[in-house]
Amino acid sequence: MARRKVVEIDQEKCNGCGLCIPACAEGALEIVRGKAHLVADVYCDGLGACLGECPQGAITVVEREADDFDEQAARPPRGYPAAAARGQGSGPRGQGAERRGEEMPIRAACPGSTAVDLQFGRIEPPPVSGAEEASPAPVPSRLGNWPVQLHLVPPHAPFLKNADLLLVADCVPFALADFHGRFLGKRPVVIGCPKLDDANFYAEKLAQIVTAAEINSLTVIHMEVPCCTGLVRIAESALRSAGKELRLEDVTISIRGRIVSPGPPK
Repeated sequence: MARRKVVEIDQEKCNGCGLCIPACAEGALEIVRGKAHLVADVYCDGLGACLGECPQGAITVVEREADDFDEQAARPPRGYPAAAARGQGSGPRGQGAERRGEEMPIRAACPGSTAVDLQFGRIEPPPVSGAEEASPAPVPSRLGNWPVQLHLVPPHAPFLKNADLLLVADCVPFALADFHGRFLGKRPVVIGCPKLDDANFYAEKLAQIVTAAEINSLTVIHMEVPCCTGLVRIAESALRSAGKELRLEDVTISIRGRIVSPGPPK
């Protein structure tokens, strides 16, 4: 151990947006209980590449007694989350996720997990020119947030605050042709599969979102196949755990792409 530079995170300023996570190539940062934390001194090179990514100014570089930086331990294999490289990862389907009754850490050096507000309700199509003008106009996306996978969405992401949240089975947008136009717009969306994914993890994560973001309502959209109704059970379990009485709407989509039961709010 020697005196050297490492990053320090002001927990009062940090809002858990997660923008610093993919900025750290060494995978030294993680989100735990809605706040960014330094995993361990050995993973931090002290160069502060994450500083400019924090909109709250919560990250600084300080000089203190710290374990030596271990480049081999810190650097994850290309394309893999840092935690998985260290044998700690939760995996894409929740396999091996830690269960300690606390928020599941978000550890990733992948830009694809950065929380992004994509301007809710954006409807203007991208500009076209030349031969593209003769083609049918592209249908504009109404997706208003990123990421969308429930595993990756930070509970304190700004786009979740006081939102009318959509919890959607990941097959739904493929079956329902006008999913964007009918359901998105100004509502953020999180997706998952109740058959292949870890239902307990999803219930815990959703409860954290409900509590941290103080969402206004929750709409569950799932396929008509029996296993997909598990998404409703996940939502109900999350609301019970969070101790919240929210309007819960249940929408069922047929495999032929029709809305077969826009259930009443519960």
